Amino acid sequence: MPFKAAHGIFIAMVLMVLSVARPAAAEPVALVGFGDSLMAGYQLPAEDAFPVQLEKALREKGAEVAITNAGVSGDTTSGGLARLDWSVPDGTKGVILELGANDALRGIPPEQTEQNLDKMVSGLKSRGIAVLLVGMLAPPNMGGDYGERFNGMYERLAEKHQVPLYPFFLDGVVTHADLQIEDGMHPNSKGVAVMVERMLPVVEQFLKSLGERD
Repeated sequence: MPFKAAHGIFIAMVLMVLSVARPAAAEPVALVGFGDSLMAGYQLPAEDAFPVQLEKALREKGAEVAITNAGVSGDTTSGGLARLDWSVPDGTKGVILELGANDALRGIPPEQTEQNLDKMVSGLKSRGIAVLLVGMLAPPNMGGDYGERFNGMYERLAEKHQVPLYPFFLDGVVTHADLQIEDGMHPNSKGVAVMVERMLPVVEQFLKSLGERD
């Protein structure tokens, strides 16, 4: 056999052995941030939206994760329920579910909001998709009775479905004008960074639980 041919065969065999020995790159954990304008990144550059900033923060800490932004500005829980199946593709491991703020702003009965969220959590779990539930607080102008009925539903749902709960999405931002855009309701880029920082430990624990499920 000519030397060049033998050399070529040897190189091919070495490359084949190396390709077998090399471990396959780990597939990133697929998450979906499902919510309203607070998730979508209202009036912010796409790269400053919560799912993008959260993915970056997790990757900086070594987590292999890909987070899809499925936030829709103005969405209510009824709207979320209607689009849930096609907004969360097969292969998704977990959903960060954040909805309810627009229900409160519109004065929708909390019982209806809770029922919609209940159906969403049940639907995701039936597909084998884990849920991290994110809570909101009713505006004070809705009155004490409304606030009590609304604010307590997230904890009830978390207990019912045995899913983790992050109690208040806007924690650390809602009372700080410098972390909000001009409407005084939505976070600016710095505000989103604060939200990510505060929520990061909960999301890391959520990711860990996904690994334990596999």
